[in-house]
Amino acid sequence: KMYALHQFMLIHVLTCLGQNGNEIINGEKAPENSLLYMASVQNNYGHSCGGFLVSEDFVVTAAHCDEGNPRRIVLGTHDLSKPADTVKDVIMKCIHPYYIGVGNGNDIMLLKLSSEVQPSKSIQIIKLPSSEIKLKENERCLVAGWGLTKIGGPLVHQLMSRVVDVSVISPEVCRENWPGLLDGLICAGGYGTNKGFCQGDSGGPLICNGTAVGVVSFNKWGRCDYPDAPNVYVDIAKHLDWINEILKKKHC
Repeated sequence: KMYALHQFMLIHVLTCLGQNGNEIINGEKAPENSLLYMASVQNNYGHSCGGFLVSEDFVVTAAHCDEGNPRRIVLGTHDLSKPADTVKDVIMKCIHPYYIGVGNGNDIMLLKLSSEVQPSKSIQIIKLPSSEIKLKENERCLVAGWGLTKIGGPLVHQLMSRVVDVSVISPEVCRENWPGLLDGLICAGGYGTNKGFCQGDSGGPLICNGTAVGVVSFNKWGRCDYPDAPNVYVDIAKHLDWINEILKKKHC
């Protein structure tokens, strides 16, 4: 079992290494007045990961996005090719204390903004679960992000959203496809369909019934046009105490 777990971890580390920003495969362009909580996590070279605003001064993203050296957050725009009204520096990175790699269920990080943002017609805070939630198999959810729309394709500057085609996959089916999968993860999309996320949407939210329930973490070997294994997300509900403590203290 330990060998299988190590092999499992290696697969996912390889899946995420060297990636820059995540792609939505077969998505639709998001309307301008939608998904106002989405954040572009950027380094000195531009967009590197997705994220989402959970309070006036914190954005949630994936812990493995720290490898991209995030420096600023862009909010309030779907088109990254245009000048952004709201750009905040990252002044604190709160990586989950038990994060050791993308496959261990703790691939989550909070980024503190240099100053608070106020909700407006272009920026909104998305709600988090108030407690553990039981997602139903085949429940329809949404995932969104910036980046490529197919392997080797050009960068897309507009936010691409998946609304109806990302379905929750049961833990039993997910473990059949991901031997050694640990608790604290959600599977949705990328299996039995050619729709889901690809390398680059890392850190973006999985949204079910208007609530951010997951964080984009990994898929299999970056095979995004015709994936053969479920896309995997961190289960936010498993980390509520940790998240809420940071939001309360405004410090890691």
